[in-house]
Amino acid sequence: MTTEPESGSTKSALSPVPTEFVASAVEAPVSAPSPIREFLSQRGSGRLADRSFAAVMLLCSLSIFLIVLFIFFILISRSKLSLLAFGWKFFTRQAWDPVSGDFGALPFIYGTLATSFLALLIAVPLALGVAVFLTELCPRSLRAPISFLTELLAAIPSVVYGLWAVFVLVPIMRDSLGPFLYKTLGWTGFFEGSNFGVGLLTASIILAIMILPVISSLTRDIMTSVPNSQREGVLALGATRWEMIRTGVLRNSRIGIVGAVMLGLGRALGETMAVTMVIGNHADISKSLFAPGYTLASVIANEFSEATGDLYLSALIEIGLALFLVTIVVNAIARLMVWAVTRGAPARAA
Repeated sequence: MTTEPESGSTKSALSPVPTEFVASAVEAPVSAPSPIREFLSQRGSGRLADRSFAAVMLLCSLSIFLIVLFIFFILISRSKLSLLAFGWKFFTRQAWDPVSGDFGALPFIYGTLATSFLALLIAVPLALGVAVFLTELCPRSLRAPISFLTELLAAIPSVVYGLWAVFVLVPIMRDSLGPFLYKTLGWTGFFEGSNFGVGLLTASIILAIMILPVISSLTRDIMTSVPNSQREGVLALGATRWEMIRTGVLRNSRIGIVGAVMLGLGRALGETMAVTMVIGNHADISKSLFAPGYTLASVIANEFSEATGDLYLSALIEIGLALFLVTIVVNAIARLMVWAVTRGAPARAA
């Protein structure tokens, strides 16, 4: 007995495609190529463009090295008289006598480093406190006004800070803060001697106020970029709010915070006008912070226009070379600090 195959399945498998579908597929218009595809087909190979772009970027990178080398070459060539007269001992000598032609940069290096690092000692805790408050604790209604005022401090010109320090900070240091420090901490030797209101401590305070908004703004941006999952994870483990900020936020932000501190230090090292107006401008090395001092930038600003002899002018240019070298050394130390914190690896929460 024969069986017939199922008509439905055989017909569906072997039935030809209707002619109207074939005709519609053949007669369908071909879509026009997109502008991007047309551009890519017309421009040919992109190898030349890629090589040209890479060469331009390499030239931009090399320009930084060329600028630094050019500045270093100019400072060396223009300070040749001073280098021949005193050698590299110029940076370790304390004398500064333009009348007799005896010059040394050690008092200015000491004044620059002392005021800058003391300014960091004052500004960094305040800047971290402001950044933590704005990112973690501040109400929304106060966040915008405080952030605006913090950034406004960074926009104030240096000479305005200097005038404010002369009329406000110097009297406070002379009449109130100075005597208090002498009575309480005079035994340390850092707060002794005559207190006229101007000196290393006054210059350090005004520097701290100037670099505070720089460090605070950068630290706030860095802390804001920490993912909320870090905060939520630490809080989920039962940590307090302070423990969450310390381990979940500050620990993940430590590389950026070190960078922000180094940028603040860079501004403190090169600051001129405000420091010149309140530091006392006396080339001396003293343990007391009440004593007047001098910085590398201040002596150039004060005496460059009055330099008459070639040796005097060459010594001032070598002061600029000393400031250049101090900046390089400080930045190298900053890189070592970053490496010591991270050991070459990205920051991670504990």
